[in-house]
Amino acid sequence: MMDDNCQGSAEFILLFGGIIVVVLLIIFFYRNYIANLSDEIKSKEVNEFSNELDRISDLFI
Repeated sequence: MMDDNCQGSAEFILLFGGIIVVVLLIIFFYRNYIANLSDEIKSKEVNEFSNELDRISDLFI
């Protein structure tokens, strides 16, 4: 019975870690997309959005 509880906890931790990795990859690629887009569109909103993504990314790293 104890082994089942431990296995369930380990699977939950691995699932949660996998979700975090996917979110970080999405933020990284989207930040690069926004940076390339900002060459075409120079605006305050794009810079603020990119800064906010950097701030969120720093929370996970």
